Amino acid sequence: MLEGKVALVTGASRGIGRAIAEELASQGAYVIINYSGNEQAAGEVLNTITKMGKRASLYRCNVGNYEEVKEMIDTIVKEHKTIDIIVNNAGITRDNLLLKMSEQEFDDVITTNLKGAFNTIKHASRYMLKQRSGKIINISSVSGIIGNAGQTNYSAAKAGIIGMTKAVAKELASRNITVNAVAPGFIQTDMTEALPDAMKEKVSDSIPLKKMGQPEDIAKMVSFLASSQGDYVTGQVFKVDGGIAI
Repeated sequence: MLEGKVALVTGASRGIGRAIAEELASQGAYVIINYSGNEQAAGEVLNTITKMGKRASLYRCNVGNYEEVKEMIDTIVKEHKTIDIIVNNAGITRDNLLLKMSEQEFDDVITTNLKGAFNTIKHASRYMLKQRSGKIINISSVSGIIGNAGQTNYSAAKAGIIGMTKAVAKELASRNITVNAVAPGFIQTDMTEALPDAMKEKVSDSIPLKKMGQPEDIAKMVSFLASSQGDYVTGQVFKVDGGIAI
């Protein structure tokens, strides 16, 4: 389905990013696994994809750094002659109540989660415009739609992703480039696994489907948008959340 396509997945060393990288690779895309710090975890993703008989490579880069991202995108295009799919998944949390939140906690999250997406879109879109094709998928969150106490910084960044998605979709549509967002709800990852059992049970009870999602649920939606099946879809936000943001 994605044979011959080159895909960059940011923050792909674990959780949702890992599932997306593996799903796109399984569909035939050559996947660049971006990571910022955990080389061992990124290497495990690469090994999994290689064992599938598919192709991928690693690229270490801090997506919040404008020049580092430019170099990453330029290198990808130099090596592969194209860049077809961008998945902006890289994200961090620095949760705190607003009154206790430091300026650094706010800035760190905005830089990685929102500016990081700007950086990759800015540099990759130059090539996508020339080739008159491209798929950009931004990972937002239901926190950016309904808000979440203790996550003013994260909710603001993820809401910003939604606004960015809609604006860029309008700018790039005439060149056959689609831009969409996926907004996960509570997904079972290392982060949620660390929650106390009572908290996990309370969270599950608050979800209409009465269960947390799996990283693969997000990956399947991303795969759809990245494929030819999503060619006529742009500027949309897809909530994959078990109904929590109804």
